[in-house]
Amino acid sequence: MTLALLYSPAGTALPESEAAQLAAELDAALRAAGASSVVRLASVPVHAGAAGSPSASINQQHGVARLRELVHQARTSGEQLLICPDNLVAHPSLLWMLATEPAGRSTVLVMADAAGDLKEDRGRIVPATPGSGTARFLGAMCVAPADLPLLEKAADRPDLLAALLDDGLVPIATRPRTLRAQQVRTPAELVSARAAVAAVDEDAARLRLAVKEQDDFFTTYAVSSWSPIVTRAAARLGLTPTAVTGLSVLFAGAAALAFWQASRPLMILGGILLYLGFVLDCVDGQLARYTRNFDAFGGWLDTMADRAKEYAVYAGLAAGAERIGLPYAWPLAIAAIVLQTARHMTDTWYGALHDEAAARPVQQATAGVGARLTAASVAAQSQRGSLIYWGKKIVVFPIGERWALMSVLAAVTNGRIALAAVVGFGLLAAAYTLALRSLRALSMRVSVLDTVDTMRHRDDGPLVRAVLSRVGAGRPLALAALFTGYALAAVLVFLTLDPSRYPWLLAVVAVPVVLSGFPARTRHGGALDWLVPAALRAAEYLVVVAVGLYGSVPPAVVFLLLFTLALRHYDLTARMEKGAPASGAGGAVLGWDGRALLLALAALLGFATAGTAVLAVLVLASFTVTAVRDWHASRAR
Repeated sequence: MTLALLYSPAGTALPESEAAQLAAELDAALRAAGASSVVRLASVPVHAGAAGSPSASINQQHGVARLRELVHQARTSGEQLLICPDNLVAHPSLLWMLATEPAGRSTVLVMADAAGDLKEDRGRIVPATPGSGTARFLGAMCVAPADLPLLEKAADRPDLLAALLDDGLVPIATRPRTLRAQQVRTPAELVSARAAVAAVDEDAARLRLAVKEQDDFFTTYAVSSWSPIVTRAAARLGLTPTAVTGLSVLFAGAAALAFWQASRPLMILGGILLYLGFVLDCVDGQLARYTRNFDAFGGWLDTMADRAKEYAVYAGLAAGAERIGLPYAWPLAIAAIVLQTARHMTDTWYGALHDEAAARPVQQATAGVGARLTAASVAAQSQRGSLIYWGKKIVVFPIGERWALMSVLAAVTNGRIALAAVVGFGLLAAAYTLALRSLRALSMRVSVLDTVDTMRHRDDGPLVRAVLSRVGAGRPLALAALFTGYALAAVLVFLTLDPSRYPWLLAVVAVPVVLSGFPARTRHGGALDWLVPAALRAAEYLVVVAVGLYGSVPPAVVFLLLFTLALRHYDLTARMEKGAPASGAGGAVLGWDGRALLLALAALLGFATAGTAVLAVLVLASFTVTAVRDWHASRAR
């Protein structure tokens, strides 16, 4: 639900009839964007431009009081507040886009301007220091319900947007790109702006806007160059983004089954199906943006499906390689799932850290290696299409490049080579990103893990929550890294030596578990503490691998447990990223601590295979029940 406010900026010299007509058009556009009601207000403190000229009459007491009333009304009804100047000439789709941000976050309408007083950073808007501006405000914004208290607090400030940014708001940037938007103040500007709007095919422009502006190399040239055709067809057929996600799962599942058969024709077919599944994976997001059909749980489902599809393909490649007698394929699949899940955890929390830093730019260092790396990254991003730009995109080995590599290598070689390539390039990408991000994080001087339910995202179990965490001692990252190192050492020992000679490696796994649990309640405010979830994921998964080696657990069973654990951990982060309700998700199912200890105990008692299989069933059942329950709850709202 949306409450809309149409205000009159100062300095507009339009004839009364033309001003009234434009206001009527904007009123209709706001209602088409989902506004339940549109309120006209003559004076609202919105923004003063870079040169200091006000874009709204800002000091009338009546306007401030009325604004506070509207904010209170929106807060009471749980609505967002869509604010628009009555001299804005724009495609109606832009107001629709402002009102339908996927995760329900605050948004502002801006246009690229090197002389602007705002800066776009990772799709967010932050204040710009002199000479660093990249964007200019166009007077319209949509304030999410969660940010309405900030708006109410800043209502009497001479520059609302600046006050909101100073108070920590980091809104999403909505840019016209191929659409048109302009604030007009004279009849000549009005005529020119209307002509510019009329010259653009709005539907075709929206279709192109549905494609991510800065995507990966493979996706940009091998998918997005033609996927809008599929997106438009899906829209005309009335398909929902969730339905397209389901189709992409079917294609990827069929590819995994083809890889499992391992004959050359089916390997080629599997490569083709995997590529088409990836196209559909892009189309579901494009369809959501094109139709503005967003759903927090749908976004969660898309993320979970992406990971499930990729890991199912790993399993298909490994099973197919084993089918034709190639050894070490399952170990490669296990290595790939451990590596990729840990990498995704670092991606999630580094992104959150970067957003937190964007909200507090004054705290960031302006010198040092990290700061220089940040400046170099910004410079590279500005050279879109250059070799450096694409090199930085490719080197992180994103999903498009991974799926393209698997498709091609599976079609022309075999599953073992495809998995080996995924692991090899993944290790290089992990080393590159971890080193650079760690250096940049040191210069940001902010923390992020302590801003959420830390124990929830650590995935602590009852043992840590109720007992160990009460000690409250130790450095979170150091002890989590110690646990990871210990688990990796156990895996290496069991790989190279007779595991039966070293049962003590599992018997004393309780020591690093206990140590890692001590600081669970302490503030995770260190510059690198955003790595704690990834370290704990890696440690737990390596314990699973060590148990598998010690107890001669079939690799497919080990992979199954890792697969279910990955789903659980992606569930936690995907809900946070997509704004999906947490509800019962993340409730401790033993937790990483309990699972590690029980697996080690089962292995020492001679039940490694049974313990691994039972734990996989329990984790999968808990995840499925929670997901289905929350899905139905979201449909009922």
